[in-house]
Amino acid sequence: MTWAGMVCLWPAVDQEGKVHESYVTRTRNKDAALRFMKRALKRHGTPEAITTDGLRSYRAAMNELGNAGKQEIGRWANSRVENRHLPFRQRERAMMQFQQMKSLQKFASVHANVHNLFNLERHLVDRQTFKERRSAALAEWQSFAS
Repeated sequence: MTWAGMVCLWPAVDQEGKVHESYVTRTRNKDAALRFMKRALKRHGTPEAITTDGLRSYRAAMNELGNAGKQEIGRWANSRVENRHLPFRQRERAMMQFQQMKSLQKFASVHANVHNLFNLERHLVDRQTFKERRSAALAEWQSFAS
């Protein structure tokens, strides 16, 4: 089945920018938000706070899960997740879109893992530590590739 259309990417990103979960759906409604949140909470536990955009389906899903008090919505609060989309969208454009939703889900999962491996928080460490971590990440990548 070829598929060309809009889909929603639901990422679960922590405060350091690490992607824990990526989920692709055709709809952006309460049911999709509920499935994503149940899946993320089951795998990664309950966080202290959940930052989302102003979409009402998040609020409805959080009410059903009993986490409505943990939801944070702010004008720039969701920036980490939105900025996390940028390298993903650049890679998607280079690949000339996706033809199937299954291939998009697979790509989103793999892209998150590779990005997490090489996202070393350069602004938080000195140059020597960064070089050591980068070398370790490259060695780990080469062991995966071989």
